[in-house]
Amino acid sequence: MVEENGPVRIFDTTLRDGEQSPGASMNPQEKLEIARQLERLGVDAIEAGFPMSSEGDFASVRLVADNIRNCQIFALARTHAPDIERAWEAVRGAEAPAIHVFIATSPIHMQHKLRMTPEQVLEEAVFAVRAARRHVSFVEFSAEDATRSEPAFLCRVFQAVLEAGATCINIPDTVGYTVPKEYGRLIDTIRRNVPDIDRAVISVHCHNDLGLAVANTLAAVEHGASQVECTINGIGERAGNCSLEEIVMALRTRKDYFASRTSRVRTEQIHQTSRLVSRITGIRVQPNKAIVGANAFAHEAGIHQDGMLKEKTTYEIMTPESIGIPRSRLVLGKHSGRHAFRDKLKDMGYDLADEQLRKAFECFKAVADRKKEVFDEDLEAILAEEVLRIPDRYELGFLSVTSGTQLIPTATVQLKIDGRECKKAEFGDGPVDAAFRAIRAAADSKSQLLRFEVNAITSGSDAQGEVSVRLQDGEHTVMGRGSSTDIIVASARAYVNALNKLEYMKRMKKALRGGP
Repeated sequence: MVEENGPVRIFDTTLRDGEQSPGASMNPQEKLEIARQLERLGVDAIEAGFPMSSEGDFASVRLVADNIRNCQIFALARTHAPDIERAWEAVRGAEAPAIHVFIATSPIHMQHKLRMTPEQVLEEAVFAVRAARRHVSFVEFSAEDATRSEPAFLCRVFQAVLEAGATCINIPDTVGYTVPKEYGRLIDTIRRNVPDIDRAVISVHCHNDLGLAVANTLAAVEHGASQVECTINGIGERAGNCSLEEIVMALRTRKDYFASRTSRVRTEQIHQTSRLVSRITGIRVQPNKAIVGANAFAHEAGIHQDGMLKEKTTYEIMTPESIGIPRSRLVLGKHSGRHAFRDKLKDMGYDLADEQLRKAFECFKAVADRKKEVFDEDLEAILAEEVLRIPDRYELGFLSVTSGTQLIPTATVQLKIDGRECKKAEFGDGPVDAAFRAIRAAADSKSQLLRFEVNAITSGSDAQGEVSVRLQDGEHTVMGRGSSTDIIVASARAYVNALNKLEYMKRMKKALRGGP
């Protein structure tokens, strides 16, 4: 168990390091929208950007600093005087302004990137911290590529910057190179060999190049780190950063192990924050992503579903509600069992007799072998067409359409409804719309068209087209399909097919519930 050492500060760098993900660039208003959500989430600090990098980034940092009152606002700066002055200008309007200065300390960076000696790096670091302290009371110093630095030199640099006024030292695993046990030893070494370390915030910033960012960060917390730097959805340079949601929920879920090393994050805001960042950056969250992926609280295997239905803690170590998701999801697929299938049908309003359930389950398994996931519409179709088959009520007789650049599109349709012929004619915005209006009028349907989609089954101008339509009528939503070399005829067939499915749904509900 981790020794009790107080709450962990959550330093969010989504707006700075996260934005460095390829294609994730954000404008000032988008950064402010995310910053406001981070404030609601309850992070301790927001690194709003790197003001010297561009006019846009400067404007973004200043906008965030001027509007966010409940989080410490950081601006990043190199050890150059112009960077530091620019950072100060950007954050000066914040309630709690802070400057984060950095310089590399590893031999490979000093030699090949900086072209500087260790003594020159030490001098630059001290200069930068002193310059930043003239403006703000909280200065963070980062030793870039710390995990590939010489520990003795790293300790020298940290002691020097603390004497110069740094209030926080950051030990970044900039290229995701370290492993948990090694990282823990490095932090122990720094704590033993930097005399003034006890008066500083010890921060860690881990990248995910080897998939170890969260594991390394947790190891650092075990060894006394008091601040973790992370991003929403783990976005960032290359393979990304330590994921905020994963580190926060690990500390919360395993508080038996981490003792008081929790955070002040309002975890119920995690899901909403994740979705916002994904929407603004355009970076999709992978389905199996921990905590916030679409499958994080979804269960398909029959054994798992059976356990979940009996006691949720059998397969969920945290609740979906704890991160802002209303409930878990039982996904019906080829691995699902009869128990979950029956439970799903009951949720949809169907209470089948044993023989009906047996037949429906067999049909479901056949569909599940062909599809990755079976949706409610698939189940409705199985019940309508295989289990509780009702003859089609509507049959398309003939369809006549006129349209052109000088004509108002008109459609005349003949439907057979329970064997009785009914004709209707309607105008429309185009031939397909006119046909749909005429069919809807003939059937006296109150349904709404939700989606209309056309696909060519074969190639060429004479290709057979397949049309799918999605209709909604009250609580029922169905998909209808039709095909023909004439796309208007295919559309009409799809619409009539959907109307028949709606009729199936209505009749089945009445039959299963004892209605007339």
